Amino acid sequence: MPANKPISLWDMSAAERPHECPMDGDSTCDVAIVGGGFTGLSTALHAANLGLDCHVLEARHIGYGGSGRNVGLVNAGVWLPPQDVEKNLGKEAGSRLVQRLGELPDYVFSLIEKYQIRCEATRSGTIHAAHSPRGFQDLQRRAEGWHRRGVDVELLDAAETAKKTGTTRFFGGLLDRRAGTINPMGYARGLARAATSAGARISTGVTVTKITRAGDRWQLRTARGTVSAKYVVLGTNAYSDDLWPGLRQSFTKIHFFQLSTEPLGKRGEHILPERQGLWDTNQIMFSLRRDEFGRLIIGSMGSVLGGRKGLSRRWAQANLKRLFPELGKVEFDNAWHGQIAMTPDHLFRIHRLAEGVFTPIGYNGRGITTGTMFGKALAELMTGATEDTLPIPVTGLKPAANRTLKAGIYETAFTMNQLMKSF
Repeated sequence: MPANKPISLWDMSAAERPHECPMDGDSTCDVAIVGGGFTGLSTALHAANLGLDCHVLEARHIGYGGSGRNVGLVNAGVWLPPQDVEKNLGKEAGSRLVQRLGELPDYVFSLIEKYQIRCEATRSGTIHAAHSPRGFQDLQRRAEGWHRRGVDVELLDAAETAKKTGTTRFFGGLLDRRAGTINPMGYARGLARAATSAGARISTGVTVTKITRAGDRWQLRTARGTVSAKYVVLGTNAYSDDLWPGLRQSFTKIHFFQLSTEPLGKRGEHILPERQGLWDTNQIMFSLRRDEFGRLIIGSMGSVLGGRKGLSRRWAQANLKRLFPELGKVEFDNAWHGQIAMTPDHLFRIHRLAEGVFTPIGYNGRGITTGTMFGKALAELMTGATEDTLPIPVTGLKPAANRTLKAGIYETAFTMNQLMKSF
């Protein structure tokens, strides 16, 4: 894809200006950061504010990977119910992580306010919608888990969900008012602006080709020069390549696609009238939200097939007709997909790849809050905090079992889902 071609609706509509700055020659810093997405930019911002000299190296442009292709839901947790997080990590560590995740939307929106980031921020919550009676039972269990921990999420019945969403097709919903929606590319660009104002350097169009140890420092080689650093953070997540051996094999990659309608004006005002973001309980997840300009953005797992006029468009049209038959035919003005790094237990990781080299990875589609959190945590770690302050324990790199086979099975299932639901 040409560097100047928009990668998503968010790339086209973000009010924050793109950041473009080439690198020319060798440089030295405290922290070299590979990847100009939420993780890398949050690391740069927080580390620079703590007095570290940071240099972000982005191969394409800010937000080019998953950050600029995100749905834009600022959620307060992971895919798992809170009781399952505690079961997987242990009561103490799990409870601590659940609490921290619950605080993250507040923190993201506080950064947006502090740095006046123009990203269509809307703080009206998100709705996890039940696609079936069984899905509603899952939401009841989730609500019970949150209520036990003192979190005021609201379990909606079918009628209440219809009022919030504009459709009677859901069997209920779970409204989490801690959450909200943003233009994710606007947020990424705003973090970049804030980081550079704090003193961080950000170079775009720079591909790191090799990382080697030289004495007590790391050397990051590029075609435009070498960066020498005490610490290295790889913030590439699902877009990780073979720069560090074995990293790409540590997760299963899937795609998530979205299509945006033309601005619908009054035709669409009854759909998500309070502008909550929505996703459902189906195994092949579906998402829906509105933007500031009255577009509907609809998406699901898989890749865009046929662009705005092919299979994915037919899938989107059929789903909007099923949910909102009163809309009639709508036109789509954009289609895109991004990559998600999935882990077997749906929990993220933070790996120490070598002394002074860290990578948070496996966000499972929750990059906005998670990337922001890890950037802050790593900055604190590099300025004297102990590892027990991190959101999760640091682990070594481990390959994901059957990742290639799983990725193929998933993509086949996602394609069949589009085929079956496009009529």
